[in-house]
Amino acid sequence: MMGKRQRFLAALGAYLVGGMVFGVLVGCAVGGAPEPSPTATTPPPTPTPERWVLEWEDDFSQDIRESNNWLFDKGASGWGNREWQYYTDRPENARVEDGVLILEARNEEYSAWSYTSARIKTQYMHAWTYGRVEARIKLPPGGKGIWPAFWMLGEDIATKGWPECGEIDIMENIGNPREVYGTVHGPGYSGAGGIDGRFVSDVSLAEDFHIYAIEWTPDDIRWYVDETQYHQVFREHVPGEWVFDHPFFILLNVAVGGEWPGYPDETTPFPQQMLVDYVRVYRDTTLTLPSP
Repeated sequence: MMGKRQRFLAALGAYLVGGMVFGVLVGCAVGGAPEPSPTATTPPPTPTPERWVLEWEDDFSQDIRESNNWLFDKGASGWGNREWQYYTDRPENARVEDGVLILEARNEEYSAWSYTSARIKTQYMHAWTYGRVEARIKLPPGGKGIWPAFWMLGEDIATKGWPECGEIDIMENIGNPREVYGTVHGPGYSGAGGIDGRFVSDVSLAEDFHIYAIEWTPDDIRWYVDETQYHQVFREHVPGEWVFDHPFFILLNVAVGGEWPGYPDETTPFPQQMLVDYVRVYRDTTLTLPSP
């Protein structure tokens, strides 16, 4: 049995432990958790800016004839490729419906030509040097002789001529809706000697919209379909002068016939429509460019 001394010591221990617990509980209730000792604080990290910042876009919310973004090329001269279409500015060939640009090639008699279509450009209105240039496009169903394109020409074409002005073909299709091409043309590597890459899709690119883009820097140009890069050209690898350090303007068109795609025949369906949801140009924030 426990003696008086042992009982006294046990009671004293219980009293002391209980007091400590009570003190902790009261301290938490009144003052909360104790403040940590002051330490040197680390400043929050500086947010990394997005590399690509939107600089210009056309989402086709109004008719292209009423916007300040596009001009029409008109006429029929073969356009340097022995093409068969007459380009017009008629709504039958170029119009906006429900926020989508429609460029339509038609088999019809017009001004002594058997085909009409449309070709629009930002020349004299907008031009850019470097950046990401993209468009969300649904290709026409295709067939022999159908040649839709999303491309760029050097702004100095009027004074230097082609190919010294440079040409960047962001997307070209020559009738097979599963294939598109990306190409550059310059002095010493133009026409059939252009430096090209080909993207082959598992599905028809005429079934839905896809994003066709380039990312263009002073050192290289890269081509994309949606998120897939399929081609790259480096400054030091072109077999002639690199002519891609000055402003370029954008073109969109659907050609009919030409030396590269061949010519339509009885198997080629018409009309053929290329649908464009938007065109966007992004500035590259990693580049520091001199003031114009």
